[in-house]
Amino acid sequence: MRHSAKLKETLKKLPEEIRRKFYKQASFLQFNLNHPSLHAQKYDEINNVWQARIDKHYRFYFSIENDTYTLLYVKKHND
Repeated sequence: MRHSAKLKETLKKLPEEIRRKFYKQASFLQFNLNHPSLHAQKYDEINNVWQARIDKHYRFYFSIENDTYTLLYVKKHND
């Protein structure tokens, strides 16, 4: 699992609670893309970007290449 520079910068700006939730969800992703709490889905087919849930208000985005997940960024979810 890799972390993009954009993700690292974004995480620094998020509240501690959201960072904690992010790392928990990322650990689920590492072992099971289909973990029920992730609600992972393809977000951008052309650029191979996926979306997964951190909580009701935040999502994280990632790509998959071979067996490597690259965590790209976190942003607020528009309900």
